[in-house]
Amino acid sequence: MKHRDQLYTLGVWTVKAGQESTFVAEWDAFAKWTAKSHPAAGDAYLLKDAEHPQQFISFGPWDSPEAVKAWRERPEFKVFVMKVRTLCDDFQPKTLTVAASSAE
Repeated sequence: MKHRDQLYTLGVWTVKAGQESTFVAEWDAFAKWTAKSHPAAGDAYLLKDAEHPQQFISFGPWDSPEAVKAWRERPEFKVFVMKVRTLCDDFQPKTLTVAASSAE
C-alpha cells in the first residue's frame, strides 16, 4: 500500500461553549502560518462534529516525524496551544500513520 508510510498529525478538541468561533479563527490563522512556514506540512483540515458542535478534529499530513517534531518545538506552536487551551475543555494531540486505506 503506497499510503502506508504517510504520517498525520491529529488533534481532538472539545471547545468551551460560546468559544467555537474564536477557536475556529485561531486555528485557521495558525494553520495558515503552518502552511507558509513549514513546507513539510500538507493541507490541514478542521472538522466540526455535526451532532456535538463543541467537538472538533484537526488533521493534516506531514513528510516526516522530524518535521512534526520541529513544528511542535517552534515557539509559535507553543503560543498557539497555550492560547487555544484557554478556549477548550480538552485537547488531545496525536501523531498517526495509516493502518489501512480504501485508496489504491
